[in-house]
Amino acid sequence: MTFLCHPAALLRIPSLRISKNPIADFTSFSSPRLNHNRRSLFVGPRMASTQLSHEITLPGQLGHPVTVVAAAGVSDSDFRNAIESFLFKQWLKNIQTETGMLANEAMVLRQVLIQGVDMFGSRVGFLKFKADVIDKETGKKVPGIVFARGPAVAVLILLESEGETYAVLTEQVRVPVGKLILELPAGMLDDENGDIAGTAIREVEEETGLHLNQDAVVDLTAFLAPSTGQKVFPSPGGCDEDIGLFLYRGKVDKEIIEQLQGKETGLRDHGEMIKVHVVPYKTLWRMTADAKVLAAIALYEMAKRDGLLPILKD
Repeated sequence: MTFLCHPAALLRIPSLRISKNPIADFTSFSSPRLNHNRRSLFVGPRMASTQLSHEITLPGQLGHPVTVVAAAGVSDSDFRNAIESFLFKQWLKNIQTETGMLANEAMVLRQVLIQGVDMFGSRVGFLKFKADVIDKETGKKVPGIVFARGPAVAVLILLESEGETYAVLTEQVRVPVGKLILELPAGMLDDENGDIAGTAIREVEEETGLHLNQDAVVDLTAFLAPSTGQKVFPSPGGCDEDIGLFLYRGKVDKEIIEQLQGKETGLRDHGEMIKVHVVPYKTLWRMTADAKVLAAIALYEMAKRDGLLPILKD
């Protein structure tokens, strides 16, 4: 199974330094006195507020340190969590890869404004920030608002029964679009060391009750050219999310199809209200506008056309 995340050893890891003390590196962040600068912003003769700030030195732009600042309302702890989070560190790595926006030195990162942090227990689940990236040739800023949520996985499950192939979908409430959406079983990776294939299988079991044999799971995004990162970006204009798409094919009795149809699943104590739907594969492309479904269909059909898929065993 192809591992989609780049090992940290292959990437240039930025040196993060606290601007008040250029000797203290990022690992010293736990020291209260070295946390970050506090800039006094004078609004009037008797009014003043404090802005949290932090300085980063990127190997690719040594002469141009990056200032990270907190927007109004971002607490000291949220600011600390944001800078130390996997999401922020991964974004910094991404911009410095061979295909990253800083790779050819045509652009420079000046400042990052941390605007919002959503915690999932003890870890940062969602991170909102604005990056000031300057095109050196024109001197203009490029659009830089980022909603960071990190990598995810999804599985296209195709079950053959009595000569018909069915796809397994989940129906979930998606508050951002205000609708119930039919989509592939999917889930987020918790960190950079996440087991991608294992996470995909666990999500399928949680959301559908099906337990998949990992040896029969095919990484569809691994068929993409290496230059793509072998992942799918559903909304790169505003979100960092990248998705690894997998395929599972199996043969089952019609009874299994009937048992799955309308099954209620999900981690109810986590607010997951999921209902399973089983639809004929031949009509799947018309059943939902979920980008994961449509991308998985495209990859599956092209891989099948080019003879890249293993033979489905009885």
